[in-house]
Amino acid sequence: MKLDELVTYLDTYLNIPAIKDYGPQGLQIEGKEEVNRIVGTVDAQSPSVEAAIAKQADLLLVHHGIFWGGAKPLRGGYGRLVHAYMAAELNLYAAHLALDAHREVGNNAELARRLGLEIIDWWGNANGVQLAVLAVNDHGVKLDYLIDRFEHNVGPVKLVQAHGPRIIHKVGILSGFGAREIEEAASLGCDLYLTGETSHAQYYDAQVAGINVIYGGHYTTETVGVQALGKHLQEQFALEFTFIDLPTGL
Repeated sequence: MKLDELVTYLDTYLNIPAIKDYGPQGLQIEGKEEVNRIVGTVDAQSPSVEAAIAKQADLLLVHHGIFWGGAKPLRGGYGRLVHAYMAAELNLYAAHLALDAHREVGNNAELARRLGLEIIDWWGNANGVQLAVLAVNDHGVKLDYLIDRFEHNVGPVKLVQAHGPRIIHKVGILSGFGAREIEEAASLGCDLYLTGETSHAQYYDAQVAGINVIYGGHYTTETVGVQALGKHLQEQFALEFTFIDLPTGL
């Protein structure tokens, strides 16, 4: 498949041009003109480049790209990283907020699906985009069941703060660093809030709000969107896709 055709499709499907992010998204580094083999990872750093090259990938698909904030000089470690992409003619495509917010293959939609929950609304505004999902199980499920389901279908849980009801009906989900949104999740009537990571500053917020919180890990909660997007491209265009797991432990 031609690179420009794939990029046009992804930009449209993910609504890249319309979403204001913290750095340029979409095709961040241009390499080979023909794309047949895609490797997906969460991050665009050196281990990901090495893994993509080892798999003879034409394009690396990531959630966290290499551009954040203002311009950086191409020297030191950053310069070496860019050089590695260019030397291998490896295309780099990144989708950050666009992949968090996507209704079909986004991190939060996919987390809800893997937990067997029905999405009823979106919340968690970032740069004018609603990133988080509000999801339900009408019959109610035990907190322990959702913990087990997360570990079976997504990955290991980092921390559980059980300060709410044991039977869960409504769940707020926001991948990555979402600890600051505990109070909002509680105000929406959530029995459980699922996010990636926290800090000491937010540790007691769950107790104060009287809500259950599952921290699934920043990395782990953001593996699912890349996987779902890669599967979508595989089915849509018969491209070869491989997800490479490179956990950071965070």
